Amino acid sequence: MSDSFFVADGDGFVPQVHATGPWSTDFLHGGPPCALMTRGFERSLPDDFQLARLTFELLRPVGFAKLSLRTELDSTGANVRRGTAVLEADGKPLIRAQATAFRKVPVAIELPQEAPPPLPASLTSYVFPFFAWPVGYHTAMEVRFARGALGQSPVAVWMRMKLPLLPGEKPSPFVRVVCAADSGNGVAQVVDYERFTFVNADLSLSLLRRPKGEWVCLEAHTMATRDGVGFSDTRLWDEQGPIGRGCQGLVVRPRVAAVE
Repeated sequence: MSDSFFVADGDGFVPQVHATGPWSTDFLHGGPPCALMTRGFERSLPDDFQLARLTFELLRPVGFAKLSLRTELDSTGANVRRGTAVLEADGKPLIRAQATAFRKVPVAIELPQEAPPPLPASLTSYVFPFFAWPVGYHTAMEVRFARGALGQSPVAVWMRMKLPLLPGEKPSPFVRVVCAADSGNGVAQVVDYERFTFVNADLSLSLLRRPKGEWVCLEAHTMATRDGVGFSDTRLWDEQGPIGRGCQGLVVRPRVAAVE
């Protein structure tokens, strides 16, 4: 077991136990594999381009098989570039993603200043209680509530990767954001996690600027209906101000009792 979310294996990636999600020990949390795809997009872009939008369609649960990643640039305009990526295992697509990047150009405009939620240095660390195993995503991420508490919505929660995505590689700021942003539905809850699951089928991010520092704040609000459909809307911050927004569509279902 490596102290990272993945290890490289030839042209693929092997998930580690630290990527385990909340619903089963057989499957990953959505954040680490989406962060891996974000890394692929970043490596395909010139230095003067910045990710502005990322969408991830979570087609199947991501298990612990060796993963392969295909990333392609579909358009290479002077100011806007777009790409697609597919994460696969055993030839089956697991996550399909799209990215849009803008070329950075200095613009002399006045920007409004917004203060972030209370900063993490003054807050207490927290471990998510709905993981039923000792090691996983919940122990690989540091969590500090700035407003509200688990079981409430809206809330504001600071999160930080305690481990790298890959051994010996410092995560980029956008990788850090994506690894945390898939937790909007986990931090802001409107249903009892002991009675219901609320799995997101997608993640869409609009990104304002390159984040700074290790901490990402999720100011999240979740809604759900009696038809089993939910939605999480998350405003994203670093310690200097807003950095973007994330949205997740949720499939809300009663938990199935284990067969004895």
